[in-house]
Amino acid sequence: MGLIDEIKSMIYEKRDTYQTLSETVWDFAELHFGEIQSAELLSKALEDEGFAVEHDVAGLKTGFIGSYGTGKPVIAFLGEFDALAGLSQKRNKTVHDPIVPNGNGHGCGHNLLGVGSLAAAFAAKEYMTKHQLKGTVRYYGCPAEESGNGKAYMAREGCFKDVDAAFSWHPDSKNAVQHLSSNAVIEARFTFKGVSAHAAALPELGRSALDALELMNVGVNYLREHMADKARVHYAVTNTGGVSPNVVQAIAEERFLVRSPKPNEVKELFKRVVNVAKGAALMTDTEMSYRIEGGCCNLIPNTALHQVMAGYMEEIGFPEPSKKDEAFIRDIYDSLGDNEKNFAMKFLTNDEREKIAKIPIADWIIPCPDQETFMEGSTDVSDVSWNVPTAQCFTSTWAFATVPHTWQVVAQGTQDFALNAALFAGEAMACTALKAVEDPELLAAATREFKERLDGETYECLIPPSVTPSSLL
Repeated sequence: MGLIDEIKSMIYEKRDTYQTLSETVWDFAELHFGEIQSAELLSKALEDEGFAVEHDVAGLKTGFIGSYGTGKPVIAFLGEFDALAGLSQKRNKTVHDPIVPNGNGHGCGHNLLGVGSLAAAFAAKEYMTKHQLKGTVRYYGCPAEESGNGKAYMAREGCFKDVDAAFSWHPDSKNAVQHLSSNAVIEARFTFKGVSAHAAALPELGRSALDALELMNVGVNYLREHMADKARVHYAVTNTGGVSPNVVQAIAEERFLVRSPKPNEVKELFKRVVNVAKGAALMTDTEMSYRIEGGCCNLIPNTALHQVMAGYMEEIGFPEPSKKDEAFIRDIYDSLGDNEKNFAMKFLTNDEREKIAKIPIADWIIPCPDQETFMEGSTDVSDVSWNVPTAQCFTSTWAFATVPHTWQVVAQGTQDFALNAALFAGEAMACTALKAVEDPELLAAATREFKERLDGETYECLIPPSVTPSSLL
């Protein structure tokens, strides 16, 4: 029996366990830094499998690391388990039907993500034990990916300093390695304080914090013309200072995400955004303060590992959905708008369009590209990739054209085809990791490439040392 067959067998003999874990995390649907039940559940699963578990790592109440084995190489699997606000959805429903109005839901599939990585860790541990391979298998329980950048805190505290290779994946509507770079990002909250007054009788005595906030937004909009093409700045107003128009608002707050392709570039762009805020405060005779609440670097891909991972994905093959799965997939696809479908179709070949017309789920494997692509968004996996060679993949846990952070993602999160796709990711990760364990030259090639891509730069966390998860709660 070869590596692939052994790993598939090891993972699928525990399929019922993974289904229970995934669906339970889906039920918990806990937000960033508050994933208490989810972290306890996955930690217990690690302990039951014989892993030694370290809790409260890097100051993260819901961060943990499970380890099995000793010595080198150290192979890491990254798991996530946080949900999103406002995306509650009943299971087995293909129309929008919240369990709780405005409640939480796993709108990015992290219930699957955490369990798929867990399956990879368990299979790698079992295989290494069976074949008496030296090395250490680790599972990193990484909270707050959606808002909070849990992995950046872990990287800042040196949690990956002795790791030789790291592996992760993400639910999606395609099957491919994540051979891409990304924007670095700084998250910050801006607060303006003014003086309240009667807006009609004594407006001259008021100093409007809301005016300052609006002027900041105008200034940032003018700034967009003079940013790099790939840079992004976006915001959400979190406090307008009140609801009465006859009161000059004395306080106003908003959160900004500032993105650019390199850490030094995003730091410079953020300084310019801060200067806009200072100007808005000066114009309105108000006080401005800001606090960085998160951040992560740009993603550094690894060709050596991604080529191997893509090869294993092709060999393993995407799991075929059942007839019941197909019906659910079609209903979800029918719930999507024409804009979503047309946008996704633009990237397909004619043969692929014909496949989607029959069953709207991508069952083919996209080859690893020669050159990485660029993702305008950001991920805290990036901070891991600045510390250790890192490989990731996407698998089709969702109907074709499904948009992340929507109720349709939540609805698909407990379906058999979604779990099978998550375990497919687990198989690909485990096989690639074990290839690196058994083939020192692959690990050496991945490490050489990692150092070449860094080109002498060293990791610096974009979250200041004074900012801790507890300070944000």
